[in-house]
Amino acid sequence: MLNLLTFRTPALAAFVASRGVGQYIRQHLLDTTFKGLYHANTFDMALLIPYFIVLILLASYGVHRYTLVYLYYKNRKNRTTEPSGHFAELPRVTLQLPIFNEQFVVERLLDAICRVQYPLDKLEIQVLDDSTDETQGVARGLVEYHAVRGLPITYHHRTNREGFKAGALAEGLQSATGEFVAIFDADFVPPEDFLMRTIHYFSDPKIGMVQTRWTHINRNYSFLTEVEAILLDGHFVLEHSGRARSGVFFNFNGTAGLWRRQAIEEAGGWQHDTLTEDTDLSYRAQLKGWKFLYLQDVECPAELPVEMTAFKTQQARWAKGLIQTSKKILPLVLRSDQPWRVKLEAWYHLTANLSYPLMVVLSVLLLPAMIIRFYQGWFQMLYIDVPLFLASTFSISSFYLVSQRELFPRTWPRTFLYLPFLMALGIGLTITNTRAVLEALLGKQTAFARTPKYRVESRKDKVRDRTYRRRLGWIPWIELLIGSYFALTVYYALDNENYITVPFLILFVVGYWYTGLMSLLQGRFTGISLGAENHTKPFPVGV
Repeated sequence: MLNLLTFRTPALAAFVASRGVGQYIRQHLLDTTFKGLYHANTFDMALLIPYFIVLILLASYGVHRYTLVYLYYKNRKNRTTEPSGHFAELPRVTLQLPIFNEQFVVERLLDAICRVQYPLDKLEIQVLDDSTDETQGVARGLVEYHAVRGLPITYHHRTNREGFKAGALAEGLQSATGEFVAIFDADFVPPEDFLMRTIHYFSDPKIGMVQTRWTHINRNYSFLTEVEAILLDGHFVLEHSGRARSGVFFNFNGTAGLWRRQAIEEAGGWQHDTLTEDTDLSYRAQLKGWKFLYLQDVECPAELPVEMTAFKTQQARWAKGLIQTSKKILPLVLRSDQPWRVKLEAWYHLTANLSYPLMVVLSVLLLPAMIIRFYQGWFQMLYIDVPLFLASTFSISSFYLVSQRELFPRTWPRTFLYLPFLMALGIGLTITNTRAVLEALLGKQTAFARTPKYRVESRKDKVRDRTYRRRLGWIPWIELLIGSYFALTVYYALDNENYITVPFLILFVVGYWYTGLMSLLQGRFTGISLGAENHTKPFPVGV
């Protein structure tokens, strides 16, 4: 998080103007009149001990983010840019396209897939459709159209949706003829040269999977999509590259990647007991000895969620799935003969979403801890609280700044404008993702909730409120309530001249209010014409 000591609020400015900087420092940092009068009692310690435990745990995950940045730069020489060899004869490849109720983007997907450059006699395209709406007719018609044109494309429809996406991929694999399998979700638009730029890396028989970097079709659509893009860029630049370059485990992202079929089969195939079947299979394959490659320079565009509810649904599924995968896979990793650094990285990777319930605990303890720490003196707050806050939160801003600098060396400073809102959005996801994490820890199984996409690519495209809108539930109201609680903590901090904590607390207010209000209000007014082209597209599934 931005260095708390550099913030200046209007209240602080007014205070300094009226009394002077020197008097403020003397009163709050140097005055020892009441030193030694306060002594922490049992009640105070009962609050402060869990408060510091939570801060230390969050700080450890923050330090891990710094470590990934270090690994990224330390192992620059290990960046994968060219394959070690080339196939004398291109192998057979199956393209699997798992879709479910994607009537607005399936045509774009198939148009892109059918332009992919690869010998047709070496190519197979499977449309794996589990849809229950008009998508069936749209997809079937498109497949028939492209088949008539001579493309090796087939349509597969399931009615039971057993295993959801993992089940569809597994069933498609039974009839697939390719030695290698590329997978693309419905909202992706693979470039024409995708296969030719990735297939030759498999000339090394040890390579089991190649993952490419996601880019964003509608990055500039809205403020929300800009922030989402920065979040994903951090994952695909620093997390993936840092792990891949340093030789520790990393994961297939479910799409925009290419698998060796033998690696899938030896690892036990697609399994659907977690919501992140891609990470589950990735770890099982790497435990079997298969090597993974990450190609940061090969891009595959995709559409970002344009509604807050859709974004929260996506994030909750990922959070729950990773915790499910950690329960399933971490014992295998820890018992394996992998080096300790691989095991440690796997631990931080798969358990990272535990930070969300930790943030809930921190939210509850923050105000009482602030009151107690105020009476213990400012100096203690400076040399204990601030370093912990910086370790746990400042790492977030530096993490995403570095990723933007790597991708956009000329324009990356504009990321500073988004950083406060990026951190606030992360805080605002706490309630939704905490619920998902707790469900995973308690073993509660839920259906695979897809992220709805509407082919919204530019500012002229609008998502209109139609019959697919669903009840939003209670979480947005809880977010608004918690945001109000933090507004009270801001008032308390200002009233007690605890200005250093105010910027940090404001991020909590903005984060909870933003996610709550956007979940409740987004889509309510999209029917109003502003001179833009409006597409009739359903409102996303609510949280």
